[in-house]
Amino acid sequence: MHSLSLKKLRDGIHAGNFSVMEATDAYLERIANFNEELNAFITVTRDSAQAQAVEIDNRIRKGELDGAMAGLPYALKDLFCSKDVLTTCGSNMLRNFVSPYDAHVAERLKAAGGVLLGKNNMDEFAMGSSNETSAFGNVRNPWDTDCVPGGSSGGGAATVAARLAPVALGSDTGGSIRQPASFCNITGIKPTYGRISRYGMIAFASSLDQCGPMAPSAEDCAITLNVIAGLDARDSTSVDRPVPDYTATLNDSIDGLKIGLPKEFFAEGLNPQVGAVIERAIKEFEARGAIIKEVTLPNSHLAVPVYYVVAPAECSSNLSRFDGVRFGHRCENPQDLKDLYERSRWEGFGAEVKRRIMIGTYALSAGYYDAYYLKAQKIRRLIQQDFAEAFKDVDVIMGPSAPTTAFKLGAKKDDPIAMYLEDLYTIPVSLAGLPGMTFPIGFAADGLPVGMQLVGNYFEEARMLNIAHQYQLSTDWHTQVPAKFA
Repeated sequence: MHSLSLKKLRDGIHAGNFSVMEATDAYLERIANFNEELNAFITVTRDSAQAQAVEIDNRIRKGELDGAMAGLPYALKDLFCSKDVLTTCGSNMLRNFVSPYDAHVAERLKAAGGVLLGKNNMDEFAMGSSNETSAFGNVRNPWDTDCVPGGSSGGGAATVAARLAPVALGSDTGGSIRQPASFCNITGIKPTYGRISRYGMIAFASSLDQCGPMAPSAEDCAITLNVIAGLDARDSTSVDRPVPDYTATLNDSIDGLKIGLPKEFFAEGLNPQVGAVIERAIKEFEARGAIIKEVTLPNSHLAVPVYYVVAPAECSSNLSRFDGVRFGHRCENPQDLKDLYERSRWEGFGAEVKRRIMIGTYALSAGYYDAYYLKAQKIRRLIQQDFAEAFKDVDVIMGPSAPTTAFKLGAKKDDPIAMYLEDLYTIPVSLAGLPGMTFPIGFAADGLPVGMQLVGNYFEEARMLNIAHQYQLSTDWHTQVPAKFA
C-alpha cells in the first residue's frame, strides 16, 4: 500500500479496495518499524489517527465525505500547531508545549478528511540545513543513514522518501523544502509567499516563511496544494487571489516552453557530479520541445549574506516572545526577573538559534540598522528585480537545488558558513517571494539523489507542477525508494 501514489491511495479508498483504517494502520506500522532508525518523527499520533480513521470510514460510507484528501494519511512538520498535540519546533524551549488550536493548514487537511499520523522532526525553529540542530536528535537520510536528509524540513523529507507517509507538509524559509527534497529524492514545492496562510505556523522569519507539500510526485503535491492554498483572514500576508485547480493543467504540453538557465547557478560552487545530472535532465526537456536560454541573475551572489541579515533580524524579533513567562521552558528557581529571562532562554535555545538571535539583534541595534538591515533589504529588492528581468525572456527558470548531494552527518555542523552555503541556489528565490520547487532527476556518481530546482513567476505554481509532472510521466526517478524501505 505504501507504494501507491496519493491519487491511487485516494481512489482505492473510495473504490472500497481498502479502508481508511487499513491505510492508516499500514503507515503506522511502517513508522513503528523504521522511525527508530530514521528519527523522522518527534510525535506519532497513533491513537488519534486510528480514531480519525474510524470516523472518516463511517462518513465515507454514509456519503458525507468525498474530498480530495478524504482518508489520506499525512504528517506535519513540528512547527505547525496541532490542537491537543505536542508542538515542539524541534526545541527544548517548547518540549512540553501542547497546542490549544490548529494551524490553518492543519484545519484545512482535517476538514478535507486527512488523517494526521504525527509531527516530523526538524532543525530547531527551522534554523538549519541538515536537521542536526533539533533538540530531539538528528534525522537520517533513508538513502544513506550516515548522511543528513537536508533541512530544516528533513524529517518530512525522510518520512516521504521512506514512505512512512504519502505526503508531509514542510516549511521553506530559505530552501527548507527544496534542499531536503533534493537530498531525499522527493518532490517539494514552496508556493508564492502569501499563497498559503502562516496562521498557526510558529514563525522564524515572517517575510520569508512559507508552507508547502512534500510528496513523491508533482501530482501528489498538486492534490495537496488544492486543499491548503487560499485566503485566510487571520494572516495579514495571506493573498486574496482565486486558487486554481492545480491538477487541471498537469497534462498540458510543454512544447515551446522557454526555460532559463541562470549562468550564476552553473559556475564555481556547483559539484560537477550534481552538474552532470542536471545537464542530462535539461537535455530531456529539450527533447520534449522546450527552448533553453541562458539568463543572468547578477545579484544572486549577494543572496546568502542578505538572507543571513534579514532572517536573523526577524528571528530575533519573533523569538523574543519565548521568555519563560507566558509559555515554553522556564528555568528553575530564578533569583529575579532578569535571571528568569536569561536562564530560560539560555537553557531553552540551542547553539544555532542563539547564534542567529545574536546576529539579528546586532543587525537591528542602534548604529547598525542602516549599515546592515536596511542595506540588506535594498539588495533584496535588486535580487527580486533580477528575476523580474529574467522572466521577460523565459517562462520558468531551472537549475540546481543544492550544490552537493547529501553530506555526511557532522561534516559541516561546526562550520556555519559551509552549512549556510548549502542554500546558495534556493535563498534568492525566497528573498524574491517567488514559487520554487524541487523534483527528482537522477542519482550522482556517489549513488545519492539529485533534484532539479524549478522557479516560476508569481502565482505560477500550476505551470511549475505541470512541467515537473510532464517530466515524471517519462521518467521513474520519483518512484524509486531506498531498497531497505521498498
